[in-house]
Amino acid sequence: MTMLALSCVRGCSGLVAFRTAWHLQHLHFVSGITVAQIDEEVSKLLELKARLGGDDGKHQFVLKTPKGTRDYNPKQMAIREKVFNTITRCFKRHGAETIDTPVFELKETLTGKYGEDSKLIYDLKDQGGELLSLRYDLTVPFARYLAMNKITNIKRYHIAKVYRRDNPAMTRGRYREFYQCDFDIAGQYDAMIPDAECLKIVHEILSELELGDFRIKVNDRRILDGMFAVCGVPDDKFRTICSTVDKLDKMPWEDVKKEMVNEKGLSEEAADQIGEYVSLQGGMDLAERLLLDPRMSQSKQACTGLSDIKLLFSYLQLFQVTDRVVFDLSLARGLDYYTGVIYEAVLTQAGVAPVSSDAPNGAEESVSVGSVAGGGRYDGLVGMFDPKGRKVPCVGVSIGIERIFSIMEQKAEASAEKVRTTEVQVLVASAQKNLLEERLRLVTELWNAGIKAEVMYKKNPKLLSQLQLCEETGIPLVAILGEQELKDGVVKLRVVATREEVDISRSDLIGEIKRRTSEA
Repeated sequence: MTMLALSCVRGCSGLVAFRTAWHLQHLHFVSGITVAQIDEEVSKLLELKARLGGDDGKHQFVLKTPKGTRDYNPKQMAIREKVFNTITRCFKRHGAETIDTPVFELKETLTGKYGEDSKLIYDLKDQGGELLSLRYDLTVPFARYLAMNKITNIKRYHIAKVYRRDNPAMTRGRYREFYQCDFDIAGQYDAMIPDAECLKIVHEILSELELGDFRIKVNDRRILDGMFAVCGVPDDKFRTICSTVDKLDKMPWEDVKKEMVNEKGLSEEAADQIGEYVSLQGGMDLAERLLLDPRMSQSKQACTGLSDIKLLFSYLQLFQVTDRVVFDLSLARGLDYYTGVIYEAVLTQAGVAPVSSDAPNGAEESVSVGSVAGGGRYDGLVGMFDPKGRKVPCVGVSIGIERIFSIMEQKAEASAEKVRTTEVQVLVASAQKNLLEERLRLVTELWNAGIKAEVMYKKNPKLLSQLQLCEETGIPLVAILGEQELKDGVVKLRVVATREEVDISRSDLIGEIKRRTSEA
């Protein structure tokens, strides 16, 4: 009998142990079953035992987070909060207000909005006659909110969790539960002005977070549809071919072409023509060139999109962001609701050469670290929910916070810089025993004045222990009370970093702490 089998028998008791031992021996010696097969059966028994409970009859909990989710410790949350604050400041700088929507929606609200990604939606069990699903993104709930409340113009941001039944790659910031940070402009405005501001926002956020080199790829659904039409793609295959083109950032062209031809039933000739176009990258010059292209110029839809791309780049020049923006015909974004301009921000490794218009498609793939923001124009989505089909033009962007956070966390681990997990400005300490009441009186004064302060939860802590706490947690100041200080009506204020100490009168202490912490 194997060691694993023996351990199983030891885990059982009495008659069960005897029967298990006899059964395993009988399997091995009589039936000729291999030791590996016995081990496999025993492992199943052990798993069942763990689920049912241990020898004492208590349930054994499996201590893990569900697949595709994670916990965040205080250090990780401090980094995360910094990123959220940077993004929120940017959204507010551009005049956005915020809303919130339920974490789950009616299933019919989400159905048919995400193309082939609809299979990733989490459905909930029937809840009293309502079929519900966890929200897949923040855009569809936003469109439902606009239609339901008859709102025709708003500039809003929304930071909240969304859920996808994806295959998680947690080291690259892909999860099943994750935050999205969305900024959207809804309303009837002149062409490309709101769209350009969305790209400016992405540029500002990624620059401020100092994540490294990045590129913002831009395309237009009308250009894609026009391209498909002139290349011979049947109308009913536009969306499914678009979903395949969207995989070019993950798969080489040969594999994408194979999927188009073998799985989607597209002719090889049409696929080759698409291949010529999706290899093109550039700027306003590329849009001008395509307007003169013999095939593309036949599509009125494509020409409208190309003219808007030209206009977009003229506004981007005024916003001073064209250094990081590239017109890329391989960008598709698989979601069904996009109707116009689409864009995606991609982080690239340090030292990457700027993208040129003659770079072959996939040249960026070897250095790409993944998409960190994406969005586009979706003029028809609100109309899908409105009873009278009234459309509200919308354009927006979603910041991929989890991937950004993964990169920021790696940078923090690599650097020697200490991450503070609290914002305490001063520790109220005592130099002698029996001064707990005085410490509590002083910390109350500081709290009432809006100063972030702490005391140790001991009646008579050692001064060294209190100073060490400041060193470990990064508290910059210590307000030290002693019998002599109390007699003199002063507090000894110590700067932790320099160990400089100065006596401050009790009446001036709050002002001095505020002055020193504001300078820091």
